[in-house]
Amino acid sequence: MSDTTFDFNVFIKDSKESIMNPKEYFSTMRTEGGLGEPIIKAVIYGLIAGVIGFIWSLLNIGAVGGGLFGGAVGIMILIGSVIGAIIGVFIGGVIVLIISAICGGKTDFEPNLRVAASLMVLMPVSAFFGFAGSIHYILGILVGFAINLYGLWMLYHSVTQTLGGKEATAKIIGFVFAGLLVLFLLIGLVANRAVKKIDRWGSDFVKELEQTEKEFEKASKEMEKQTKKMAEEMQKALEEAEEAAEEDIE
Repeated sequence: MSDTTFDFNVFIKDSKESIMNPKEYFSTMRTEGGLGEPIIKAVIYGLIAGVIGFIWSLLNIGAVGGGLFGGAVGIMILIGSVIGAIIGVFIGGVIVLIISAICGGKTDFEPNLRVAASLMVLMPVSAFFGFAGSIHYILGILVGFAINLYGLWMLYHSVTQTLGGKEATAKIIGFVFAGLLVLFLLIGLVANRAVKKIDRWGSDFVKELEQTEKEFEKASKEMEKQTKKMAEEMQKALEEAEEAAEEDIE
């Protein structure tokens, strides 16, 4: 690793450039300088994403409930996001290296790790738009799809501009990944629709069960009432019979 000090101002500038103008950014991105810088960059992205997820959990936005429970889960999200970023940057580096090798680009690990760390700028973006799913599940799926599609656009420029991969091959890989994203989008929409139907059927079943329970309770009370009435009539008939028998004896 290099002893170069991490420059936070440069980090902010590079983050903005990588999102706003990925082609220009990746054409001038440094590919050397040690592994410390990209790892720190990934940790910061994971920390920011975790903080955003923690805030959404406190506000009861997204999949995590609010209140104390939401806060506890939010802390786990925060910790998990940082740990996931550290692990993810190395896994991402390997994936980018494989793609770069297929495209005839650089196969040294450090440049690919730096590319993976730069692509992780989308972590905070994805976390920020986590509220979309709470508005409507379809909106959440579409927003996630758009972010992932833009990530593919950034990956294409990183492979061709930074790693020197062949554009034609990179385009083919990009189209394949885009097709998979569309497939996952359709699967997500169908799965959510199926879950909604199951929930609705389950709700109707519960209502029918409650109605049946009420009718059974009503029938039980009516039966108890009729049984009590019949017992009183039998008791009365028995008393009359005893009185009649006593009169006959006399």
